[in-house]
Amino acid sequence: MTALEHRAGDPVRRTGRIPFPVVDEVARHCLQEAEPETIHVEVHLPGRPEPARLREAFTEALRRHPRVLMRETPVPWYGRRYAWELTREPQIETVAFAPPGPDALREARTRALTQAPPLTLSPPVRLEVVADSAAGGTVLVLTVHHTALDGPACLRILATAAEVYGGLDHSPAAPPVRPSEALPLPPDTPSARTPPARVAPGSPGSAPGNGLLVAELPLPQRPKGAPFTVNDQLMVATALTVARWNGEHGARPRPVRITMPVDDRPRDATMPIGNGTRLVEVPFGPAELTDTGLPALLHRTAQRTRALKSLPRPPLGHGAALLTAPVVPVAWRAAATRALRRAAAPWTSTTLLSNIGRIPYPMDFGEGAGRAHAVWISAPARMPRGLTFTTTSTGGRLHLCLRWSRTLLGDGDGARLRDLFAHCLDATGEAP
Repeated sequence: MTALEHRAGDPVRRTGRIPFPVVDEVARHCLQEAEPETIHVEVHLPGRPEPARLREAFTEALRRHPRVLMRETPVPWYGRRYAWELTREPQIETVAFAPPGPDALREARTRALTQAPPLTLSPPVRLEVVADSAAGGTVLVLTVHHTALDGPACLRILATAAEVYGGLDHSPAAPPVRPSEALPLPPDTPSARTPPARVAPGSPGSAPGNGLLVAELPLPQRPKGAPFTVNDQLMVATALTVARWNGEHGARPRPVRITMPVDDRPRDATMPIGNGTRLVEVPFGPAELTDTGLPALLHRTAQRTRALKSLPRPPLGHGAALLTAPVVPVAWRAAATRALRRAAAPWTSTTLLSNIGRIPYPMDFGEGAGRAHAVWISAPARMPRGLTFTTTSTGGRLHLCLRWSRTLLGDGDGARLRDLFAHCLDATGEAP
């Protein structure tokens, strides 16, 4: 890292600079004001944390993960890279307490979807503390700019804040074990050369941005000794949901491709903070997504996902690495990236399923605030996908977040998709 001296009077005296990684640069190129690239995280606590103590704990968590204390540096038109500038302390107040009221949580969710933290001030995160008037207790609403951080990194920061606040050990659960060698894709895997299905339009309104729906569902049953995982059940349920939704809206059957983030980072305090997941695409043929043959579909999906997770692959593929090579000014690369994104829209995956799985940390804020009994996370849902599914598991329950582009779907559509997903997920547990 290069140490830099700042102007007199600047509270940041010495910082380091880190060139944008591939994922950050592509996200920065494609920012849109109408649909901000935010990650929204909700942590529901049974009690009420002390305001000053919580603010101090969250600030200390940021210090313990200094990679999050960063801002985007200005770049001239001829500059060849965007760069993050690390700061020693936050430059803005990161914790706010929402005014109490019956709509306080709904309004905080709306802000999380419509108001991204600025990239030009460190850190690009915002934590709102909301009194839950309906269920009692408190909801911590974390909003993160997805150009800088992903969902697992957000959870690591919140877990550190909980550990500082409550003084309890937050050693994470063991990460999933990946195959040591790359596995071949099964021969019946559908080809990726055919443009996949798009989510059929529903009843969108006139307002831009994203809509959101959260739901608590029972975890799907899994037969003893089954060769598939809960993640495979969620994948099949997502594909069936989209296929049935499209069928209800008269869309011609087409292959469904689902983007699946894979995270291989350690979950303890050494976890690299940033955008650290890699994306793979799980394909389904239209003939597979019927009411029959569900046990066989679960088995095939398990083979596909296991093989895809084992394949070494850059976060966004080899093409993105070439596209972000600093051989021409970054402004030129930005224009080329946006043009290619528009041209590649028909080949973009149908939807995204981000299964965080069982929350690997206790998220226990100690006496007074308590241990989290629900955690919801949502990923951006910009077109051309226009719909994302994010799932977590806390306390033996599945917490589902549906997020959609308002240019594609309306609130009633979100409720229908939730019901379809719940039905399809339940069916995966009944398959022998």
